[in-house]
Parts: sequence; structure tokens; C-alpha cells
Amino acid sequence: MTSPGTRADEEAEDLDVEEALALVKENPGPPHGDPDRTAAPAHATRHGHPGPHGAPDKQADSPHRATPWPAARATAERAARAAVRAARRTPLSTPLDAALGLTLAAPLAALTDLPSFDTSAMDGWAVAGPGPWTVRDEGVLAGHAEPAPLTDGEAVRIATGARIPLDTTAVLRTEHGRTDGKGRLQATRDVVHGQDIRLRGQECRSGDQLMPVGTLVTPAVLGLAAAAGYDTLTAVPRPRVDVLVLGDELLTEGRPRDGLIRDALGPMLPPWLRALGAEVRAVRRIGDDAEALHRAVTASGADLIVTTGGTAAGPVDHVHPVLSRVGAELLVDGVEVRPGHPMLLARLKDDQHLVGLPGNPLAAVSGLLTLAEPLLRTLAARPAPEPYTLPLRDAVHGHPYDTRLVPVVLRGDGAVPLHYNGPAMLRGIAAADALAVVPPGGSGPGQEAELLDLPWTTGGIGVCFT
Repeated sequence: MTSPGTRADEEAEDLDVEEALALVKENPGPPHGDPDRTAAPAHATRHGHPGPHGAPDKQADSPHRATPWPAARATAERAARAAVRAARRTPLSTPLDAALGLTLAAPLAALTDLPSFDTSAMDGWAVAGPGPWTVRDEGVLAGHAEPAPLTDGEAVRIATGARIPLDTTAVLRTEHGRTDGKGRLQATRDVVHGQDIRLRGQECRSGDQLMPVGTLVTPAVLGLAAAAGYDTLTAVPRPRVDVLVLGDELLTEGRPRDGLIRDALGPMLPPWLRALGAEVRAVRRIGDDAEALHRAVTASGADLIVTTGGTAAGPVDHVHPVLSRVGAELLVDGVEVRPGHPMLLARLKDDQHLVGLPGNPLAAVSGLLTLAEPLLRTLAARPAPEPYTLPLRDAVHGHPYDTRLVPVVLRGDGAVPLHYNGPAMLRGIAAADALAVVPPGGSGPGQEAELLDLPWTTGGIGVCFT
């Protein structure tokens, strides 16, 4: 197992979605000496680096090298870019009902004019010439054949979305017309030529680009694609993930008892990973069995394996030994963040990685957002979220040396830190809108903090996955 921090690495550039998509489409193999392949975590340091205000090193003689939190996220992005080059992943033609949350690998171009014929924008009457008008007996409904042309002084009842008869001057809304004593239609407002008529090609012409490569497929994009004539979309395939839940102490049902606790991560991780764009293939409960873990890791064909627990150095923490046994390359071995310090990222093959999450639930969430999110986002060619900050309403205690991730709710123009933010607690994150990134030393009231949105608070795409 290769140790992290073998050389200093350059600052990670921002992921360019079109670059990632080009990698998917061009399918190049990893070039000789590819820096993404050999890069160690950026600026990896001993966990005992100097703290703020001249604080002394802690554990200065420890051989363990933890990675600063921003550098760990950048390392995960670089690892994913290298995996995209190596994997030769081909864009998929995906039915519309399976494309939600994918990224377009080809532009969405209109297959027809929209609308494809002149259509009524309102319920009312199609009228020709100045009023009053004689009204035809039959009406015009959406989905029916083209109606007969109108002549001056003639009107016909028309429904929203119906084809406009030839020689129509305007559509008179139902609420803007009345019938006089002679049965003729009178306008109660001025009639403007072309009013409430959606002309053919008003929205787009056939061949117009509607959405570019790299667009995230939202429900609205699905609707636009269907309206433009599509049955399938060309999209980047979802990264495939296997989840391995470790720990003999975990129950899958009932109340905690006899020193056993309920498994919170087994139910939580699959939907969270789907919200990050992944296809979760399997969730396996391994227990504290090194041989079973080894078999599961070596048998997996997933792009990413996610393990829970077992990343420290206790008597049943088998992740490191198994990674060493399979010859994995450790890219991140510990991160300077609380909770979640003992998380790790390893390269198993050129196109396969393992993210080891701590066993405590909130610490595992920290690992998801630190390592799994940038890796999966890059593999899926999703656009990176725009960073933003908000002032914290209350002071937040900081760790002397490490970044803290603290659940917050958004209220107006500020973020309110939540209680119950210990590594083993889910009560805070269950109520949260985001996680605040608190620097070493803490933040005072009113101080700006970077925020990490939770997937279901940024559009709800992920929660629609099944």
C-alpha cells in the first residue's frame, strides 16, 4: 500500500465539466507519467502541524500524515479525473424516465419547431377581422385536425393548445368577450393583432441548441426534451458504487440492546450516494471480518467502494490491512477535519477507488462530503456547486488545528448553528440545510462561513432517485 504525501502537489484546478465530458467521449487511456495518476494529496502534512496563534505541534513525532480539508477534496477530484481517463466510459442513450440527475453528454437540439404549429395560448375565440363576429357552431379543440380557415367577421370557439385556423387575426379570451342580443360576439376590450397566439417556432426552431453539453438533467430538462421530440438522452453514465457496512455491533432492526446498536449508515448511505449521482449496486454487511472484507473488495466491479468504520488502528479495524494486502495506493489517509478525521481515499485500480468512512454517523457524513462528493461529482461530470458564504448567527467553537463541519439551518441572510453535532449524532444533520465550514480556532457571531449544501436542499434532484 503506497503511503500518501510522497511529493508536494500543485493546487488543484477547478473541474471543468466540458473537460470531463471530453474525457468520457474521447476515452483516452492514462498517458505515461500522468500527474493525476501519481499525485499524492496536495500539501499533505503531519497531523501535528502548527496551530493558529503559534500553537505547538501535536503528535509531532507521529508517522501519520493527515491532509488539510481543502486539499483532500481537491485530491478526490484529481483521482476521479484520472479514473475517467482510464475507464473508457462511453456515454449512454438513456430513456427519459431514467435520465433524471444525469449529465448531458451531447447537446439537446430541437428536433422540431416549438410550437410546431400556430396554437392558441388561451381559451376563447379565434376571430378574423374586426368585430362583431358571427360564431361558428363547431369549436376547435387541442389534438384535432387543422380547422377550416376563417373569413372576415367570423369567429370560432377555441381551446388552449388548439391549432389556429388560417386567416385568424387574434384570440379573444373568454373573459374578454360576450354575445349580444343578435347572437354575435362582441369584444369588451381592444383586440390587438396576433394577441394570445403562439406562433410556430416562437420558442425554438428545429436544430436550435436548447441545452449544452454538461447540463444536469432536471425535471424541467426532461419536460423540454419530451416537448422537443426526444425519447432518449445521451448522458454520462452514473458512477457505480458498492457499500460495505462493517461492525459486529450493528443491528438491522429493533431497538439497541445488549451492547448492540442500530446500523444508521446502511439505511442512510445509499440514498445519499444516489443524491450525489451514483448508482448504488449493493449494500453488504461484512461485520468485523478481515477475510470477508478482502473478498468483498477484490470481487467488486464498482467504480467506487464505500466502507463504514474500521479506518482507525483498533484491533478490528481491518480497512488499512486489507488495502495493504491488495496493493492499494493511499491518496488520503486521514483529513484535518472534525468530525471524520480517520476517513481515507485509496486507489485500488486505475479506474476504481475506495472511500473509507468513519463509523460514527456524523463523521461518516463528513467523509461523504469531503471525499465521496467531489469524486462522484467528477465521475458523473456534474458541475461543481458555486461556493458561497453566510454569516453565522452564533459563535461556533473550533478545533485548535482542524477544520470543523457543523450542521446549520438557513434563516434569512444567516446560518444558525445546530446543537447535537457530535461525531455519533444525527439529530443535528437531520434538521440541517447545510454544513458550515468552521476554520481552526472557531468562528465568532456574524463571521462569514463557507457552506456546503445538502443534496436535497439544492433542487431535490437526488431524492427522486429510486
